[in-house]
Amino acid sequence: MHVLHHLPHVSDPNVLVGFEPADDAGVYKLSDRLAIIHTTDFFPPIVDDPYTFGGIAAANALSDIYAMGGTPQTALNIIGFPKKIYPLKVLSAILRGGMDKVAETGAVVIGGHTIEAPELFYGLAVTGTIHPRRIITCARAQPGDLLILTKPLGVGLVTTGLKLQRIPARKRKHALTTVCNSMLQLNKLASELMIRHHAHACTDITGFGLIGHAYEMADASRVSIHLQSSNIPYFPEALDIARQGLYTRASISNKTYLKKKLRFASSVEPALQQLLLEAETSGGLLIALAPRNAARLLAALHKHGLTSARIIGKSVKGTKGRIRVA
Repeated sequence: MHVLHHLPHVSDPNVLVGFEPADDAGVYKLSDRLAIIHTTDFFPPIVDDPYTFGGIAAANALSDIYAMGGTPQTALNIIGFPKKIYPLKVLSAILRGGMDKVAETGAVVIGGHTIEAPELFYGLAVTGTIHPRRIITCARAQPGDLLILTKPLGVGLVTTGLKLQRIPARKRKHALTTVCNSMLQLNKLASELMIRHHAHACTDITGFGLIGHAYEMADASRVSIHLQSSNIPYFPEALDIARQGLYTRASISNKTYLKKKLRFASSVEPALQQLLLEAETSGGLLIALAPRNAARLLAALHKHGLTSARIIGKSVKGTKGRIRVA
């Protein structure tokens, strides 16, 4: 965000969501009834299977559209491929994984761009649509809102732990399957349900971790957020790995950035603190809505199979952007 402060201010009245606040995607108004949502995301492989990696990367990129209550329409592939390292069948499998995941949403891949790169990366630029009056941003959480998280945390720690063999051999297959299924799960249904239950604000949980994205919501909405650690869903293997002292570079950056904005109760063990700061890939939605609607949304999420969803905290009046975890 410090870099963005030095860029020219965008003054086009049709830009409904731009650089500020730090939202999930940009939104541009085409007419009184139609706006387009633009987003992009890409990263290096986090699993070995290329088809699965393609699907995860696509689900992650599509998630920004769903976080704003939109509908994906088209996608463009973004690929860096080291052809001297991998055979072309790997590239083909990644693209098939991405296209199949996009097709699951009802959208279509209409092209893309590939470069030769020293390291493999893949993702999408996605365009979605939404009514200009129905945009859900991270900036409208209200004091008293309850917060729902729709997926467990810890995929980054689990995939890192698998690579470093920090998970017992008898548990590795199950752990890999579980976290891959979570990352491959689209936020489409959660988005549709939050719209029906009148969500005030939403963001998806990705590179800044739960705490980082909660901070963005709190800061943009000019509220404080209180989280209850005992209610937060996570993969048990992730906490085990954190207790071993394993963490990622992203979590260090997140902790450094947020240290003046964040307070943990002494009862929250250091490993769990670390887990809440870890970057996520294709994580769930963090949704703010009125208490009565939150109870109904949670019941609907569970009814439709999203059984990991939990009410994890609330937004309150106070210093904007402050996060407290008890």
